Amino acid sequence: MPTYEYRCGKCKKTFTVIMSLKDYEAGNVKCPKCKGKRHLTQQITPFMTKTSRKS
Repeated sequence: MPTYEYRCGKCKKTFTVIMSLKDYEAGNVKCPKCKGKRHLTQQITPFMTKTSRKS
């Protein structure tokens, strides 16, 4: 499942969420600290891929 990183504008907490694309598209995200949903900003983060082939 994809990993998403958010920052809450209300309490200034940055947190990571692992969720399905269905939940992401539905907007089912809330801050774990203040439980807010309105002040969240998705952060741009790097990602890694893993393949079965040797480089």
